[in-house]
Amino acid sequence: MTPQLPAAEETPGRPKVIFFDVNETLLDLTQMRASVGKALDGKEELLPLWFSTMLHYSLVDTVTERYHGFADIGVAALMMVAKNNDIALTEEAAREAIVTPLRSLPPHPDVKEGLQSLKDQGFRLISFTNSSNKGVQTQFENAGLMEFFEERLSVEDQKVYKPALASYRWAMEKAGVKPEEAMMVAAHGWDIAGVKAAGMTGVFVARPGKSTYPLAIPADKEVADLVELAEWLKTLE
Repeated sequence: MTPQLPAAEETPGRPKVIFFDVNETLLDLTQMRASVGKALDGKEELLPLWFSTMLHYSLVDTVTERYHGFADIGVAALMMVAKNNDIALTEEAAREAIVTPLRSLPPHPDVKEGLQSLKDQGFRLISFTNSSNKGVQTQFENAGLMEFFEERLSVEDQKVYKPALASYRWAMEKAGVKPEEAMMVAAHGWDIAGVKAAGMTGVFVARPGKSTYPLAIPADKEVADLVELAEWLKTLE
């Protein structure tokens, strides 16, 4: 029997706060292919596997009630991918391949224009990431995004990784909003799955190579970029 997919909900109202995921949603990971690929003997095609392994083991930490920083999990994940592909890689080389490039990622071309439009419309904008507080501050400083956000939230402060529901509830509590007043924008199907399960409005940004999870509660809206997001939000009451 074919499983019944969740039905899409009615058009949401205007949110009081818009949360944004950071890596891949706002920042372009393309340049990381070179550094990670170099660490993996030139196999840049293994970057998606590394990223998904990093996410996988962040959730292992959450369900086993342990916590390691996202960068440390990233290093461990890269070493696992290397080992599973018979590539020699030291912890020092893995860290060098990840940490510096990750903190100097450029924003996608649409990001600043889209964020400025949202600010001009009067929205409160808050980033919410699995990365560390220091890490995302450095990322935003290097990418020129500091001015757009009233606050930067990291799971580091409550040590439960997205997409655990507790992480979104914590973020909403920090922002002082109820689920029906909160929207989150992300380029990851797993993030949207968590957002919708937590009762928030979810907007999926269809970055290249990204898709939603078919068995999750559907996103309220799918957009190509943040400029389209800003235009759509002008239509909400």
